[in-house]
Amino acid sequence: MIKTTYFETPLGRMLAAAEDNALTGLWFIGQRYYPRAADGWVEDDGAQPFAALRTQLDEYFAGTRREFDLPLNPGGSHAPGSRLRGNDSRGSTPFQRAVWSAIGAVPFGNTTSYAALAMQCGRPMAARASGAATGRNPISLLVPCHRIVGSSGALTGYAGGLDRKRALLAFEHAVAAGERCSIARFVPTDTAATSSPARTAAQSELALR
Repeated sequence: MIKTTYFETPLGRMLAAAEDNALTGLWFIGQRYYPRAADGWVEDDGAQPFAALRTQLDEYFAGTRREFDLPLNPGGSHAPGSRLRGNDSRGSTPFQRAVWSAIGAVPFGNTTSYAALAMQCGRPMAARASGAATGRNPISLLVPCHRIVGSSGALTGYAGGLDRKRALLAFEHAVAAGERCSIARFVPTDTAATSSPARTAAQSELALR
């Protein structure tokens, strides 16, 4: 049975899903590939590991936590091979799960490229496929797909939106450099303004286009 709950974060509301006490999904509301409710999904704020997830997310956004320590099972019993309920995915593949595992190893404050992920997963010519797998990552933040960029350093895309990706990268870069700050400093106050200070800071600090 899939248990779900909602979280309010500085980057917007999120939906979390868990099965057998392991986190199986974490999405920003309305992001690309956001799941629809399905049979067997039950909202249960007290299910494991939601209390620990709340605490660790608060610490992460406050700049006091760099690594998460929670049981993860991306997709849960949906994968591998089964159809992801409530989503248009056809279920995860071994390559997708290998990509998600490789993403999980990218350190806080660092980035890597889709091409490097493909190489690491044994398919050096599959940069496009690694990008697609990155976009399908069902556990945002804890499996840090925001740390994956194009070979040129371009942000290229993020299922949760480029504003969030810019804010996350700028925030992690600052904390990794020794600054004491929370992510609030990097969240755009006007997401419609393409020249917002948070966007400019993120691109300047990371030398990204």
